[in-house]
Amino acid sequence: MDDSYSVQTTAAESTETGTLDTLQALKDGDLFLVADAWGDLKDGADGLFDHDTRILSRFVLTAGSARPSRLSSAVSRDNVFFTAHGTNRPLPPMGGRSAPAGVLHLERRRFLRDGRMFERVQITNHGIEEVLLPLAFDFGADFADIFQVRGTLRAKRGELHAPTHDGRRVMFAYTGLDGVRRTSCLSFSEPPARLTGTRAEFMFSLPAGRTVDLYIECGVDICAAPDRDRWRRNAVEAKLAMRRRRRRGASVRGPRNPLFNHWLDQSRADIALLTTDLPTGPYPYAGTPWFSTPFGRDGIISAWQMLWLDPSLAKGVLTYLAARQATEVSAFRDSQPGKIMHETRGGEMSALHEVPFGLYYGGVDTTCLFVALAGAYAKRTGDLDLIRRLWPNLIAAVEWMRDYGDSNGDGLIDYQRAAETGLSNQGWKDSEDSIFHRDGRFPRGPVALLEVQGYAYAAWLAMGELGELLGDARAQAWEDQAHEIRFLVEDRFWMEDEGFYAIALDGDGNPCEAIASNAGHLLFTGLPTQARAEAVTRRLLSSEFRSGWGLRTLATGQARFNPMSYHNGSVWPHDTSLGVAGMAGYGERDAAAMILGEIYSAASHFHMRLPELFCGFERQPGEPPIAYPVACLPQAWAAGSVFLMLQAALGVTIDAFKKTVTIDAPVLPAGVERLSVTRLQVGEARVDLDFHRLGDQVVVTPRNRTGEVRIVTTR
Repeated sequence: MDDSYSVQTTAAESTETGTLDTLQALKDGDLFLVADAWGDLKDGADGLFDHDTRILSRFVLTAGSARPSRLSSAVSRDNVFFTAHGTNRPLPPMGGRSAPAGVLHLERRRFLRDGRMFERVQITNHGIEEVLLPLAFDFGADFADIFQVRGTLRAKRGELHAPTHDGRRVMFAYTGLDGVRRTSCLSFSEPPARLTGTRAEFMFSLPAGRTVDLYIECGVDICAAPDRDRWRRNAVEAKLAMRRRRRRGASVRGPRNPLFNHWLDQSRADIALLTTDLPTGPYPYAGTPWFSTPFGRDGIISAWQMLWLDPSLAKGVLTYLAARQATEVSAFRDSQPGKIMHETRGGEMSALHEVPFGLYYGGVDTTCLFVALAGAYAKRTGDLDLIRRLWPNLIAAVEWMRDYGDSNGDGLIDYQRAAETGLSNQGWKDSEDSIFHRDGRFPRGPVALLEVQGYAYAAWLAMGELGELLGDARAQAWEDQAHEIRFLVEDRFWMEDEGFYAIALDGDGNPCEAIASNAGHLLFTGLPTQARAEAVTRRLLSSEFRSGWGLRTLATGQARFNPMSYHNGSVWPHDTSLGVAGMAGYGERDAAAMILGEIYSAASHFHMRLPELFCGFERQPGEPPIAYPVACLPQAWAAGSVFLMLQAALGVTIDAFKKTVTIDAPVLPAGVERLSVTRLQVGEARVDLDFHRLGDQVVVTPRNRTGEVRIVTTR
């Protein structure tokens, strides 16, 4: 996940002030917040963002003119609340009295709801004497576009208006070059002793044992004064909304393994946090802080990872992307008729076309993935009503594959950016140095990526199957197209001397003979023959790829290999999960469980929240994985990885047309003796599945079956 305006660096080159351990993120809908461990916003990368515009850029609390000493801080396990605990430093004498350090407890508790930030500052005097506490907030709103915040320079900006205030509220405003007036309002439950456009000062008298609450809100509109009732009501609604998102679909639990359950719960909570309920249905936004927006590829893969448990995500993703399918040729947006969106953004810079990402189509794989997901969704749910509604979009998508996706007529899907503002590489590894020849040279375009051909194969197969179900006379031709692209991949990408597939073909048709994890995605689509799949699997499981924490994106020893890079040797959990699912599709259940266990070990060092990526150094005894400091956290397809790998290890496939759940040679990861899947919906039926280890085998017991569904187990 990337765009051309985000700078791809190695871990060592990162200049970000926040790290995985210090950035604290909350999200609700199109509002998200990034703060430091104290809960402060200090310009830089911090801020409260609404539709990709920073509506609060500074918000810093001081107690007695100093920042409180931090005791602890964390986001709650359900991702609703951020809470920071602190205490006072020595307070200056006031009225003849002073207070030593550590007598006041300051708690900042914050959540987002319905386009607003809600915060409660609770102060308790644990001393034996009354304390006079000067409390102040420094604040500001710069209305910077998210691309500015991330480092893109602008030659000119609009007009930032002087803040206004009315006693307990401060109003900020900015008129952009696009003519849009953007506003925000910061309000306090108590009128400050002194209020300016940049600072609010309070003086609280706290007798011994006394607690004082101050309520604060910030949003784009002016609201009534904050108070305890508004806080409580919105806090309850925020928790309930998150609970509803977390409980969609089936549930997976390991009853006697609290740490594994913690990972499952955290991953499900992260998917719920990132999922926004749009008019078209639920959509998993890519990740916070910088990708809190719909991405085509990320949304499709996240929905696919969750498909066996919660098909509603796939339905929402397909419906949203269909509504934004391209209808015209635009070099600036990298669009052609039928192509599926890569990314969409709000904000002034996108509106002014200073960046192309208002609605950008520069992803070569997204259109193929869109069609393939539609086929997988139909098989999982039997929902042909949605497929009929989307049929014109699916037809347009495969026409794009035929008319535009294959730019040189060689039968393969390729890319070459249409404008310098677009992405130079347009697969999932979209940093500028991620595709190269064996000697490190960059290929000239158009470039045909290996995994994209697999996605195209899956798309043509899906159209053949769906076309047959809907009575479309073109069904056989689409199936024939799948077989044709399969032949081309096996003929042109396979390197017999390596026992592996080339990462790409360049514009001259020559293979880029780098050995990379892209081949795992090809396994996921089912394109390779059994013999070649086994050869690829052996190599993916070798020490070239397997770090002990998951699979590297690039094999050791390759030109440009760097375990600290973004795409050339790091470990991406979603990439590992697709490779694992691909291996399992060819019968490698034990490997799926083994890699799942390694990723689980990595998660335990990241507080059970897998980041977007981490460094690909070899695992060392007694040492944790090495973080990539500017990785998104949480990130949707990282959170979804555990569920796809579990499905792969358990050997679960669901065919709603046949009303069948097939469980093929299930395997549990080491240390997990039992696993329960509850509320698994198959058409109108529902069933629970209990997996448990019995000797050297894993057996499954169906329970609470309602409706017509068959459970088929194979060995």
